[in-house]
Order: sequence, then structure tokens, then C-alpha cells
Amino acid sequence: MTHDPADLTVADYLDGAREMAAAGRPFLAHLLAEEAARRVDDPATARSIRPQYTDPTTDRG
Repeated sequence: MTHDPADLTVADYLDGAREMAAAGRPFLAHLLAEEAARRVDDPATARSIRPQYTDPTTDRG
């Protein structure tokens, strides 16, 4: 992994999101996925990323 965040790719952020989700860290997974979605050029791809890692702090009830 790189030490310069500017060198990270969308795939790097999504890999991190998957790792954080697997480690039981849903908020960090959400933040990493949001950054991945922000960096994607295609809006449809960005929209497909966000629902996979929803914000666990949002009250939906």
C-alpha cells in the first residue's frame, strides 16, 4: 500500500471498504466506499457503490 493518499485508486478504496466490513467496522467501510464513489467518473458506477456500504449511523426507523 502507498503512503500518499493521492496515489490510491478506486479499487484501493473498495478493497479497504471490503476489509473494514469484514472486520466489523461498518462506518469505516462506508467512508472508504464514499471516497471510492466520489473518485469514479461514471455516475451509475458511483450509485452502485453507495448502497453496498450504507452509513450505519443513519437512523432509518
